[in-house]
Amino acid sequence: MGGIWLAWDLDEDAWFTDCPVLLDFAGERLEVNHWKLSELSLTWDSIDPGAPIHWPGSEDTHRFHLAWRREPLPGLAELRDQRLDAVELLEWAGHDLANGTVAMGFRFEAAYLTIYNALDENGIELGAPQRDYRRTSIIDL
Repeated sequence: MGGIWLAWDLDEDAWFTDCPVLLDFAGERLEVNHWKLSELSLTWDSIDPGAPIHWPGSEDTHRFHLAWRREPLPGLAELRDQRLDAVELLEWAGHDLANGTVAMGFRFEAAYLTIYNALDENGIELGAPQRDYRRTSIIDL
């Protein structure tokens, strides 16, 4: 793992959770993005974290001042240089509004990362997935 990039709101000094999460694997980037309650997008190499972020409407209203930041949240830097061992599709089976939403799970040699649908935006958890997830292995390396 070469690093994790998040869009950062420079005015609020906070993660802008509406933009994709970028996982860098030796220069190839997987882009994970949740929106609405049921949409998940996985793309490869369509976003350059060295380029400015142009959020729709931000040029006209000066509403958002965003930039890509490498591992700005606690614990994310610990994933750098770790080997990816498995990728899982996770389905939330809890008895709440999120029931049926999907997440991506990434098992590294010494850690686990979940990128989940935080009800119309991205969420991140480090550590083993919660017990209410149904797990389906996609890739076992």
